[in-house]
Amino acid sequence: MRIVVLVKEVPDTYGDRKLSLETGLADREASERVLDEIGERSLEVALSYADANAGTEVVVVSMAAEASAATIRKGLAMGAASALQVTDEALAGADLGVTAKVLAVAVRRAGFDLVITGNLSTDGTAGVLPAMLAEHLGVPHATALSSVEISEDAVTGTRATDAGAARVRAALPAVISITEALPDARFPNFKGIMAAKKKPFETVSLADLDVDVDPGVAPQTIMTAVTERPPRGAGVKLVDEGDAAEKLAAYLAENRLV
Repeated sequence: MRIVVLVKEVPDTYGDRKLSLETGLADREASERVLDEIGERSLEVALSYADANAGTEVVVVSMAAEASAATIRKGLAMGAASALQVTDEALAGADLGVTAKVLAVAVRRAGFDLVITGNLSTDGTAGVLPAMLAEHLGVPHATALSSVEISEDAVTGTRATDAGAARVRAALPAVISITEALPDARFPNFKGIMAAKKKPFETVSLADLDVDVDPGVAPQTIMTAVTERPPRGAGVKLVDEGDAAEKLAAYLAENRLV
């Protein structure tokens, strides 16, 4: 079985996150860039299955700037067999539609029985890419899974619902996305880090993938305006003189919060 895991380099969750007021895009130099944690958890699902099932190959795929190669290589250090990175200047600022189209071609190039992604990235938090990817690939998808069981011909999992939990199943090939309910990822050890340097790492462009993306109109949606978030105000301090509940209720009503 070949499992493709989508990973993404994102600004550090615990660092400063800023938008460029000129482009409306994330300023990725404002903080340290790391592998998205939900992508690491997705990789852990694949590697755990590979550990227990000989003959399973795990491939990490990412669409990112050329400078992201070192971050993506962490997936190889964790245990993935190979990596495929799509990098092209025309993809700067690509929206979800373009991203899904390009990643689908990259996944086909890598070959797959199962694609595993996070339910949403910590920078974009859109949460729709897994379903869009499955549509491009023409395969079933099971999203936002809090547990995953993989067999030779299907994948099964649990999805939280408003009424409780639902068991879902998809025949392979398929796309699934997982939530943070899945276990933390393993840490790369020294042996893995050294081995990663010798593992296949393919870097491809749009031309290599034969994907038609006009460099001038890569985003299919655009941001029309962007402003910096105003600083947080001092707030309102309520002193309890036996009437705090009334003051709080009046404040909430006045600000249309109830």
